[in-house]
Amino acid sequence: MRTFLSGVLATVVAVAVCGLLAIKLGLVPANADAKPGKLETWAAKTALKATIAREEPKGDPPLAPSSANLRTGMELYRQNCQVCHGAAGARPSNIARGLYQKAPQLAKHGVEDDPAGETYWKVTHGMRFTGMPAFANTLNETQRWQVTLFLKHMDDLPMDVAAAWRHPASRH
Repeated sequence: MRTFLSGVLATVVAVAVCGLLAIKLGLVPANADAKPGKLETWAAKTALKATIAREEPKGDPPLAPSSANLRTGMELYRQNCQVCHGAAGARPSNIARGLYQKAPQLAKHGVEDDPAGETYWKVTHGMRFTGMPAFANTLNETQRWQVTLFLKHMDDLPMDVAAAWRHPASRH
């Protein structure tokens, strides 16, 4: 039994040393235009899902999806999110096209079906190993909920907000 445990320990140490060597020798891609490996992708997605499930606010948002909140959320989205996540036409900006990981174009692949708490968590904390920043220090709690409400209701906005979203020149 002692020989077996020694073999297991030696294998774990060898794998760890090989992994460290691969990192130190630059064999693990760090460039933004390289495709991540399956292990890296699995680890990042699994950690993100588990963290969000543990930390996201549960229940209904503390703000009503009123036209005023949705319009403010839309304006905050334009100022802070649109450059990466796209405008109403879902065409990525030059910045978005150069990002890695690719930012979802939310007018096309929205988060309306996601729980509001999950979206709020992502807006508040950002996402590690992506270009998604944390807005906890730049937007107050109400503003983060307004962006969340806009994203949650992006596919069923009131007529006045939908018109302003589709036609930015007519928003005032």
